[in-house]
Amino acid sequence: MPGIADIALAGAPIAGGALLGMAAGNFKGPDVQGLIVKDMDLLARIPEDQVQRRAELQRIIDMRVDDLIAAVHKNRQLRQLAASYEGNWRDIVVFVCAVLFTLVWWNVDHGRTNWLVMFIVLIVLSILSGVYAARGILRGVRTFLHSRHRAAHGQ
Repeated sequence: MPGIADIALAGAPIAGGALLGMAAGNFKGPDVQGLIVKDMDLLARIPEDQVQRRAELQRIIDMRVDDLIAAVHKNRQLRQLAASYEGNWRDIVVFVCAVLFTLVWWNVDHGRTNWLVMFIVLIVLSILSGVYAARGILRGVRTFLHSRHRAAHGQ
């Protein structure tokens, strides 16, 4: 039976991947609105006689406002795409692969220090991917039955 230190050391790559995923999810881009406010403040401080500098800074502010508007539209499109996702065959493939890899991992030497940690991660992955696959299958069946019902009633 491996010791706690062996299990912790074996779980380091999995924990590192989880931390990387959390860090990627919390990544924030630059505060474009704050930059626009600072640029507008700077524009107000530039003397009126420096026409070229004021025009160039105004052009930069306009570009940032355009970028902000484009980002809002892109974000809305991505949210609509994510909300409309109904699952597909890839969810089933991920589920089958997770289950198969769990079965393969079961046959690996149980004395390895990372065996238990990896096996638990594979079980969790199999369950989660199974939920997504089942959800996609149920939506597909529901859509099929709904379309048959409409066809039967001439709609």
